[in-house]
Amino acid sequence: MAGPLSHLKVLDLSRILAGPWASQVFADFGAEVIKVERPERGDDTRHWGPPYLQDTQGADTDDAAYYLSANRGKKSITVDITTETGQQLVRELAARCDVLLENYKVGGLEKYGLDYASIRAINPGIIYCSITGFGQTGPYAKRAGYDAMIQGMGGLMSITGVPEGQPGAGPQKVGVAAADLMTGMYAVSAVLAAVIHRNESGRGQHIDLALLDTQVAWLANQAQNFLTSGKNPERQGTGHPNIVPYQAVPSSDGYFMLAIGNDAQFKRFCHIADLDELAEQPAYATNSARVLAREQLVPLIEAATAKRDSAWWLEKLSDAHVPCGPINNLDQVFADPQVQARGMVVEQPHPRAGSVKTVRNPALFSESPLEYEQGPPVLGEHTEAVLRELLGKSDEEIRQLKEAGAL
Repeated sequence: MAGPLSHLKVLDLSRILAGPWASQVFADFGAEVIKVERPERGDDTRHWGPPYLQDTQGADTDDAAYYLSANRGKKSITVDITTETGQQLVRELAARCDVLLENYKVGGLEKYGLDYASIRAINPGIIYCSITGFGQTGPYAKRAGYDAMIQGMGGLMSITGVPEGQPGAGPQKVGVAAADLMTGMYAVSAVLAAVIHRNESGRGQHIDLALLDTQVAWLANQAQNFLTSGKNPERQGTGHPNIVPYQAVPSSDGYFMLAIGNDAQFKRFCHIADLDELAEQPAYATNSARVLAREQLVPLIEAATAKRDSAWWLEKLSDAHVPCGPINNLDQVFADPQVQARGMVVEQPHPRAGSVKTVRNPALFSESPLEYEQGPPVLGEHTEAVLRELLGKSDEEIRQLKEAGAL
């Protein structure tokens, strides 16, 4: 497989989303990713449907769309790590891999001899990345952590949703598992940093990543606003805490996003909206003033935008280089000419469905282009091949492993 990481082997003991999201990025980038799954059932997300992938006859397969979203390009093997034989197999695999990803509870792999200390003893150069809800230390370390609760605990829901005092007010969860996804992305960058460090020092290391830490870290400007002012930020709906106007605004046939980032853009918007007098008033002329005058200014803007349809505003504002955009449903997203021109949907072969569509990795490399030759694997699709090719197991040895209940 092509890609800038084609020299790396990743052993993926993770399930659900944060770990698999990271390992899918590694697979996209060309690494050989070996996904270790429970025999018979596999990753929990295989069953998180409907919808399920349909086979060539139109019948549901065993794999939910959720699973397909995070497991492209991997090799699936089934190993029962509760058996001594299965544990030994994983250790043999880890001895031949560069990276190990896992998201078991703190200490959960120690009883199987698959914790960092045990794996480091057989492969001192291993980059061992542990993803948990709350990290390896601290009073919550033993707790299980899931994305929805982390969005609440980590402050995201306190700044997401309709503002207080308006219809529908209250905290809202983001529509995708943002804490999981961001933890997966931090895992990728952390592992790559550790690989570079190993190239210089010859030493592997243990990476401790927590969903809660990640959620707190990527509060970004909202966290800094609080640390700087001591004031809790409030929910702004689609609005921005530091920029006005920067939100969804009504049109005569729906809504569109207005994203004015500087005073010159605001002045051009006001001209198009027949609100030139606003741009000249000291109370609205600068962004700092507009943030303070948000409650007075936004209704004036909304009254103006509601007079014409979204298409008119998008055309006129775009022509004037005022940032704006439609609020698309997913069918509109994938029909968008820019999304299509960028080839954001890739189609890959699948043993049961014939082919499967997934969303490509957003990175485009000029010298090591990514290839999408393999779709999300069916459960255990590569078990025998990996055991033969990576571990040198014979047919007889594989048969014995099956009889022992390790596969």
